Amino acid sequence: MTTRHLNQERSHPAGLLKYLICYSLVLGLCTACSKPPASVPSPVSNTMDVPSTENELATVDEEPEFAPAPEGKVLRHAVFFSFKEESTAEDIQGVVDAFRELPSKIDEIIDFEWGENNSPEGLNDGFTHCFVLTFRDEAGRAAYLPHAAHKAFGSVLRPHNDKVFVIDYWGTPTKETLEKELKHAVFFRFKKDAASEDIHKVEEAFAALPSKIDTIQAFEWGINNSPEKHSAGFTHCFMVTFDSEEGRAAYLPHPEHLTFVEILKPVLDAPRVLDFWAQK
Repeated sequence: MTTRHLNQERSHPAGLLKYLICYSLVLGLCTACSKPPASVPSPVSNTMDVPSTENELATVDEEPEFAPAPEGKVLRHAVFFSFKEESTAEDIQGVVDAFRELPSKIDEIIDFEWGENNSPEGLNDGFTHCFVLTFRDEAGRAAYLPHAAHKAFGSVLRPHNDKVFVIDYWGTPTKETLEKELKHAVFFRFKKDAASEDIHKVEEAFAALPSKIDTIQAFEWGINNSPEKHSAGFTHCFMVTFDSEEGRAAYLPHPEHLTFVEILKPVLDAPRVLDFWAQK
């Protein structure tokens, strides 16, 4: 079409409308051609995204640092279970057997004891089975908790476990082992408003009992440092060892023990006590 013909069509109303429509279409096509292509989602990658700047460099988790074990101490991991009413004696024995196998599967466990509660005091809060594992240090415990063998034990325990109670503390290894050891595990939860100096008096008074009561064969105590959340607010563990039930029977009503209880009462929120004959 010549310029004269185009001008003639533009002068006519119908021709002008036709011209405007054509012009808009051409303009739209040109504009679309000038735009950058729309982004297309990239396929999912099986590799890690690479940071685009130095400030976005990916960080690598460092090995956790553990404080060295206090001199002459080992780390006790005291675990207590109560079981569901419907769990049979065979079910519970299966849990015990599975737990007893862990020292042969996890090198970090350097000692293991267990037993069933036989305390005459009735302060066990329903817990019946007691286990005490020993590690050299926190690194040993850190290797144990996520260990595949420990997780497999959890699968055996879970269908039958009602409650679990865990307290960890630094204990003192004994050089001489008794032929029979009756463990008297005592735990305290203190009142929220208890003064630290009053709690310290309780610690000192309990620690003085072995020098005052002859039937105590071994003694250790510590403050809970478990990374798990199964302490129910209990912070202090005192492990008293007797060589017989007669020794325990002499201890409980002993005047020095009763004097200690009077020091304890004003700051005590709750006690928990489990006794057991230590078995390997």
